[in-house]
Amino acid sequence: MIAPERWLITGGAGFIGKRLTQALRESGKHVRVLDSFIATTEKDYYQQFDCRKRTEHEIAPHFEGHEVVVGDICNAELVKKVCQGIDFIVHLAANTGVQPSIQSPRLDFVSNCLGTFNCLEAAREHGIKRFVYASSGAVLGDVEPPLNEDMKALPLSPYGASKAAGEGYCSAYYESFDLETVVLRFSNVYGPMSLHKMSLVPKFIKKVVTSDLLEIYGGGNQTRDFIYVDDIVSAIVLSATKSGIAGEVFQIASNVETSVNQLCSMLFPLLEERAYAIPDLHMAKALKGDSARNFSQTKKARDLLGWSSQVPLEQGLARTVNWFLDALE
Repeated sequence: MIAPERWLITGGAGFIGKRLTQALRESGKHVRVLDSFIATTEKDYYQQFDCRKRTEHEIAPHFEGHEVVVGDICNAELVKKVCQGIDFIVHLAANTGVQPSIQSPRLDFVSNCLGTFNCLEAAREHGIKRFVYASSGAVLGDVEPPLNEDMKALPLSPYGASKAAGEGYCSAYYESFDLETVVLRFSNVYGPMSLHKMSLVPKFIKKVVTSDLLEIYGGGNQTRDFIYVDDIVSAIVLSATKSGIAGEVFQIASNVETSVNQLCSMLFPLLEERAYAIPDLHMAKALKGDSARNFSQTKKARDLLGWSSQVPLEQGLARTVNWFLDALE
Protein backbone atom coordinates (compact mmCIF):
# COMPACT_ATOMS: atom_id res chain seq x y z
CA MET A 1 0.00 0.00 0.00
CA ILE A 2 1.38 3.43 -0.96
CA ALA A 3 1.50 5.85 1.97
CA PRO A 4 -0.39 9.14 1.47
CA GLU A 5 1.76 12.15 0.64
CA ARG A 6 2.79 14.51 3.42
CA TRP A 7 2.83 18.22 2.61
CA LEU A 8 4.26 21.12 4.59
CA ILE A 9 2.69 24.52 3.94
CA THR A 10 4.57 27.44 5.47
CA GLY A 11 2.20 30.34 6.00
CA GLY A 12 -0.59 27.78 5.73
CA ALA A 13 -2.98 29.72 7.97
CA GLY A 14 -3.10 32.53 5.43
CA PHE A 15 -5.52 33.13 2.60
CA ILE A 16 -3.93 30.91 -0.07
CA GLY A 17 -2.71 28.38 2.48
CA LYS A 18 -6.20 27.66 3.77
CA ARG A 19 -7.60 27.07 0.30
CA LEU A 20 -4.63 24.83 -0.52
CA THR A 21 -5.09 22.89 2.72
CA GLN A 22 -8.75 22.28 1.88
CA ALA A 23 -7.86 20.94 -1.55
CA LEU A 24 -5.10 18.66 -0.27
CA ARG A 25 -7.18 17.25 2.59
CA GLU A 26 -10.09 16.58 0.22
CA SER A 27 -7.72 14.52 -1.94
CA GLY A 28 -6.50 12.48 1.02
CA LYS A 29 -3.14 14.17 1.63
CA HIS A 30 -1.61 14.70 5.07
CA VAL A 31 -0.93 18.38 5.75
CA ARG A 32 1.34 20.07 8.27
CA VAL A 33 1.07 23.85 8.58
CA LEU A 34 3.75 26.14 9.99
CA ASP A 35 2.45 29.63 10.70
CA SER A 36 3.20 32.45 13.13
CA PHE A 37 -0.47 33.56 13.14
CA ILE A 38 0.45 37.22 12.76
CA ALA A 39 -2.06 37.86 9.95
CA THR A 40 -4.88 35.75 11.41
CA THR A 41 -5.80 34.15 14.74
CA GLU A 42 -5.49 30.58 15.90
CA LYS A 43 -9.12 30.67 17.05
CA ASP A 44 -10.37 31.51 13.56
CA TYR A 45 -8.25 28.77 12.05
CA TYR A 46 -9.33 26.04 14.47
CA GLN A 47 -12.97 27.01 14.00
CA GLN A 48 -12.56 26.33 10.30
CA PHE A 49 -10.42 23.19 10.41
CA ASP A 50 -10.51 20.04 12.48
CA CYS A 51 -6.80 19.70 13.17
CA ARG A 52 -4.25 19.09 15.89
CA LYS A 53 -1.91 21.69 17.32
CA ARG A 54 1.64 20.46 17.90
CA THR A 55 4.31 22.04 20.05
CA GLU A 56 7.92 22.05 18.91
CA HIS A 57 8.60 19.02 21.15
CA GLU A 58 5.69 17.03 19.70
CA ILE A 59 6.75 17.21 16.06
CA ALA A 60 7.26 13.72 14.62
CA PRO A 61 8.41 12.60 11.16
CA HIS A 62 5.26 10.58 10.56
CA PHE A 63 1.87 12.14 11.18
CA GLU A 64 -1.68 11.62 10.04
CA GLY A 65 -4.31 14.06 8.87
CA HIS A 66 -3.85 17.77 9.48
CA GLU A 67 -1.66 19.36 12.12
CA VAL A 68 -0.51 22.88 12.92
CA VAL A 69 2.77 24.10 14.39
CA VAL A 70 2.83 27.69 15.60
CA GLY A 71 6.19 29.24 14.84
CA ASP A 72 8.38 31.45 12.70
CA ILE A 73 10.29 30.47 9.55
CA CYS A 74 13.19 32.57 10.91
CA ASN A 75 13.68 29.89 13.60
CA ALA A 76 16.03 27.57 11.70
CA GLU A 77 15.88 24.71 14.21
CA LEU A 78 12.08 24.71 14.22
CA VAL A 79 11.98 24.70 10.43
CA LYS A 80 14.28 21.66 10.37
CA LYS A 81 11.93 19.81 12.72
CA VAL A 82 8.75 20.54 10.76
CA CYS A 83 10.40 19.33 7.53
CA GLN A 84 10.91 15.81 8.95
CA GLY A 85 8.93 13.18 7.05
CA ILE A 86 7.68 15.68 4.46
CA ASP A 87 7.39 14.92 0.74
CA PHE A 88 6.51 18.37 -0.64
CA ILE A 89 7.02 21.88 0.72
CA VAL A 90 4.92 24.83 -0.40
CA HIS A 91 6.62 27.97 0.88
CA LEU A 92 3.95 30.66 1.18
CA ALA A 93 5.12 32.32 4.42
CA ALA A 94 6.34 35.86 3.79
CA ASN A 95 6.12 39.47 4.73
CA THR A 96 3.79 40.52 1.91
CA GLY A 97 3.06 43.75 0.09
CA VAL A 98 5.00 46.57 -1.51
CA GLN A 99 4.03 49.35 0.90
CA PRO A 100 4.75 47.37 4.12
CA SER A 101 8.20 46.53 2.72
CA ILE A 102 8.92 50.22 2.11
CA GLN A 103 7.88 51.02 5.66
CA SER A 104 9.92 48.17 7.21
CA PRO A 105 12.59 46.95 4.77
CA ARG A 106 14.59 45.10 7.43
CA LEU A 107 11.54 43.11 8.55
CA ASP A 108 10.88 42.27 4.92
CA PHE A 109 14.47 41.11 4.42
CA VAL A 110 14.59 38.93 7.52
CA SER A 111 11.30 37.18 6.84
CA ASN A 112 11.55 36.77 3.09
CA CYS A 113 15.29 36.20 2.61
CA LEU A 114 16.48 34.52 5.81
CA GLY A 115 13.19 32.67 6.26
CA THR A 116 13.33 31.28 2.73
CA PHE A 117 16.97 30.27 3.19
CA ASN A 118 16.02 28.36 6.36
CA CYS A 119 13.29 26.49 4.49
CA LEU A 120 15.58 25.58 1.59
CA GLU A 121 18.30 24.36 3.94
CA ALA A 122 15.83 22.17 5.82
CA ALA A 123 14.44 20.83 2.54
CA ARG A 124 17.96 19.94 1.40
CA GLU A 125 18.79 18.24 4.69
CA HIS A 126 15.66 16.09 4.65
CA GLY A 127 15.66 15.20 0.96
CA ILE A 128 12.33 16.84 0.11
CA LYS A 129 10.91 15.74 -3.27
CA ARG A 130 9.87 19.21 -4.45
CA PHE A 131 10.04 22.76 -3.04
CA VAL A 132 7.46 25.19 -4.42
CA TYR A 133 8.25 28.87 -3.83
CA ALA A 134 5.57 31.56 -3.94
CA SER A 135 7.08 34.57 -5.66
CA SER A 136 5.58 37.64 -7.30
CA GLY A 137 5.60 39.72 -10.45
CA ALA A 138 7.06 42.43 -8.19
CA VAL A 139 10.52 40.98 -8.88
CA LEU A 140 10.38 42.49 -12.38
CA GLY A 141 9.50 46.05 -11.38
CA ASP A 142 7.97 48.58 -13.75
CA VAL A 143 8.46 46.85 -17.11
CA GLU A 144 6.36 46.90 -20.25
CA PRO A 145 3.75 44.12 -19.93
CA PRO A 146 2.94 41.38 -20.47
CA LEU A 147 5.36 40.08 -17.83
CA ASN A 148 7.18 36.90 -18.77
CA GLU A 149 9.81 34.59 -17.36
CA ASP A 150 12.61 35.85 -19.63
CA MET A 151 12.53 39.41 -18.32
CA LYS A 152 15.34 40.73 -16.15
CA ALA A 153 14.53 41.27 -12.48
CA LEU A 154 14.58 44.99 -11.65
CA PRO A 155 12.42 45.32 -8.51
CA LEU A 156 11.08 48.70 -7.43
CA SER A 157 10.51 47.79 -3.78
CA PRO A 158 12.20 45.85 -0.96
CA TYR A 159 9.38 43.30 -1.30
CA GLY A 160 10.23 42.70 -4.94
CA ALA A 161 13.94 42.53 -4.08
CA SER A 162 13.37 39.97 -1.31
CA LYS A 163 11.28 37.79 -3.60
CA ALA A 164 13.95 38.01 -6.30
CA ALA A 165 16.52 36.88 -3.71
CA GLY A 166 14.32 33.89 -2.88
CA GLU A 167 14.11 33.00 -6.57
CA GLY A 168 17.88 33.18 -6.79
CA TYR A 169 18.33 30.83 -3.86
CA CYS A 170 15.82 28.37 -5.32
CA SER A 171 17.87 28.31 -8.52
CA ALA A 172 21.11 27.89 -6.57
CA TYR A 173 19.78 25.01 -4.48
CA TYR A 174 18.52 23.26 -7.59
CA GLU A 175 21.82 23.63 -9.43
CA SER A 176 24.15 23.06 -6.46
CA PHE A 177 22.29 20.46 -4.41
CA ASP A 178 19.79 18.88 -6.85
CA LEU A 179 16.91 20.05 -4.68
CA GLU A 180 13.92 20.20 -7.03
CA THR A 181 12.52 23.72 -6.83
CA VAL A 182 9.73 25.41 -8.78
CA VAL A 183 9.07 29.16 -8.60
CA LEU A 184 5.56 30.51 -9.11
CA ARG A 185 5.16 34.25 -9.64
CA PHE A 186 1.64 35.01 -8.50
CA SER A 187 -0.24 38.00 -9.85
CA ASN A 188 -2.94 39.76 -7.74
CA VAL A 189 -4.74 36.92 -5.95
CA TYR A 190 -8.28 37.40 -4.65
CA GLY A 191 -11.13 35.21 -3.45
CA PRO A 192 -12.87 33.77 -0.37
CA MET A 193 -11.00 33.51 2.94
CA SER A 194 -9.11 36.77 2.33
CA LEU A 195 -10.80 38.63 5.19
CA HIS A 196 -7.48 39.70 6.73
CA LYS A 197 -5.88 40.80 3.46
CA MET A 198 -5.50 44.44 2.45
CA SER A 199 -5.06 43.88 -1.27
CA LEU A 200 -7.46 45.67 -3.62
CA VAL A 201 -10.49 43.36 -3.76
CA PRO A 202 -10.86 42.59 -0.02
CA LYS A 203 -9.97 46.16 0.92
CA PHE A 204 -12.64 47.64 -1.36
CA ILE A 205 -15.30 45.20 -0.14
CA LYS A 206 -14.55 45.94 3.52
CA LYS A 207 -14.52 49.69 2.90
CA VAL A 208 -17.95 49.56 1.27
CA VAL A 209 -19.42 47.36 4.02
CA THR A 210 -18.16 49.70 6.75
CA SER A 211 -18.90 52.89 4.75
CA ASP A 212 -15.29 54.01 5.05
CA LEU A 213 -13.54 56.43 2.74
CA LEU A 214 -12.48 54.70 -0.46
CA GLU A 215 -9.13 55.85 -1.80
CA ILE A 216 -8.07 55.09 -5.34
CA TYR A 217 -4.43 55.82 -6.09
CA GLY A 218 -3.05 57.11 -9.36
CA GLY A 219 -6.42 57.93 -10.91
CA GLY A 220 -7.45 54.28 -11.08
CA ASN A 221 -5.90 53.82 -14.51
CA GLN A 222 -3.11 51.58 -13.24
CA THR A 223 -3.65 47.97 -14.29
CA ARG A 224 -3.30 44.63 -12.56
CA ASP A 225 -3.78 40.95 -13.35
CA PHE A 226 -6.41 39.55 -10.95
CA ILE A 227 -6.44 35.78 -10.45
CA TYR A 228 -8.90 33.73 -8.43
CA VAL A 229 -7.45 31.77 -5.52
CA ASP A 230 -8.64 28.35 -6.72
CA ASP A 231 -6.66 28.84 -9.92
CA ILE A 232 -3.59 29.52 -7.77
CA VAL A 233 -4.20 26.33 -5.78
CA SER A 234 -4.39 24.20 -8.93
CA ALA A 235 -1.10 25.70 -10.14
CA ILE A 236 0.60 24.91 -6.82
CA VAL A 237 -0.52 21.29 -6.82
CA LEU A 238 0.61 20.79 -10.42
CA SER A 239 3.97 22.45 -9.81
CA ALA A 240 4.66 20.16 -6.85
CA THR A 241 3.76 16.92 -8.59
CA LYS A 242 4.37 17.26 -12.33
CA SER A 243 7.58 15.67 -13.54
CA GLY A 244 10.15 17.42 -15.72
CA ILE A 245 9.68 20.98 -14.46
CA ALA A 246 12.26 21.20 -11.66
CA GLY A 247 14.21 24.45 -11.72
CA GLU A 248 11.54 26.32 -13.70
CA VAL A 249 9.91 29.69 -13.07
CA PHE A 250 6.29 30.30 -14.04
CA GLN A 251 4.10 33.39 -14.25
CA ILE A 252 0.78 32.38 -12.66
CA ALA A 253 -1.87 34.87 -13.69
CA SER A 254 -5.09 35.36 -15.62
CA ASN A 255 -3.27 36.90 -18.63
CA VAL A 256 -5.92 39.68 -18.59
CA GLU A 257 -5.09 43.35 -17.99
CA THR A 258 -7.67 45.09 -15.81
CA SER A 259 -7.54 48.67 -14.56
CA VAL A 260 -8.54 49.57 -11.01
CA ASN A 261 -11.42 51.58 -12.47
CA GLN A 262 -12.60 48.55 -14.44
CA LEU A 263 -12.38 46.44 -11.31
CA CYS A 264 -14.59 48.95 -9.47
CA SER A 265 -17.13 48.93 -12.29
CA MET A 266 -17.50 45.16 -11.86
CA LEU A 267 -17.25 44.98 -8.06
CA PHE A 268 -19.45 47.86 -6.91
CA PRO A 269 -22.70 46.71 -8.64
CA LEU A 270 -22.37 43.34 -6.87
CA LEU A 271 -22.33 45.16 -3.53
CA GLU A 272 -25.17 47.48 -4.52
CA GLU A 273 -27.29 44.43 -5.35
CA ARG A 274 -26.92 43.49 -1.68
CA ALA A 275 -28.13 46.97 -0.62
CA TYR A 276 -24.73 48.47 0.15
CA ALA A 277 -24.17 52.10 -0.82
CA ILE A 278 -20.87 52.93 -2.47
CA PRO A 279 -19.09 55.67 -0.46
CA ASP A 280 -17.53 58.69 -2.11
CA LEU A 281 -14.28 57.93 -3.90
CA HIS A 282 -11.16 59.91 -3.08
CA MET A 283 -8.53 60.05 -5.80
CA ALA A 284 -5.01 60.11 -4.37
CA LYS A 285 -1.59 60.29 -6.00
CA ALA A 286 0.14 57.10 -7.04
CA LEU A 287 2.06 55.25 -4.34
CA LYS A 288 5.82 54.91 -4.49
CA GLY A 289 6.95 51.47 -5.64
CA ASP A 290 3.70 50.64 -7.46
CA SER A 291 3.92 49.88 -11.17
CA ALA A 292 1.61 51.63 -13.62
CA ARG A 293 0.77 48.54 -15.70
CA ASN A 294 0.90 44.90 -14.76
CA PHE A 295 -0.33 41.73 -16.39
CA SER A 296 1.41 38.48 -17.27
CA GLN A 297 1.85 36.13 -20.18
CA THR A 298 1.14 32.54 -19.09
CA LYS A 299 2.15 30.58 -22.19
CA LYS A 300 5.01 28.81 -20.40
CA ALA A 301 2.69 27.60 -17.63
CA ARG A 302 0.24 26.38 -20.24
CA ASP A 303 2.90 24.58 -22.29
CA LEU A 304 5.09 23.04 -19.56
CA LEU A 305 2.83 22.90 -16.52
CA GLY A 306 -0.43 22.18 -18.32
CA TRP A 307 -2.10 24.99 -16.41
CA SER A 308 -4.23 28.00 -17.28
CA SER A 309 -6.64 30.11 -15.25
CA GLN A 310 -10.25 28.94 -15.36
CA VAL A 311 -12.27 31.50 -13.38
CA PRO A 312 -13.15 34.79 -15.15
CA LEU A 313 -12.93 37.94 -13.05
CA GLU A 314 -16.70 38.62 -13.06
CA GLN A 315 -17.43 35.12 -11.78
CA GLY A 316 -14.66 35.20 -9.18
CA LEU A 317 -15.76 38.59 -7.85
CA ALA A 318 -19.33 37.37 -7.42
CA ARG A 319 -18.12 34.36 -5.42
CA THR A 320 -15.84 36.57 -3.35
CA VAL A 321 -18.52 39.15 -2.55
CA ASN A 322 -20.96 36.44 -1.48
CA TRP A 323 -18.36 34.88 0.82
CA PHE A 324 -17.38 38.22 2.36
CA LEU A 325 -20.92 39.35 3.02
CA ASP A 326 -21.81 36.01 4.60
CA ALA A 327 -18.71 36.30 6.80
CA LEU A 328 -19.29 39.95 7.77
CA GLU A 329 -23.08 40.10 8.17
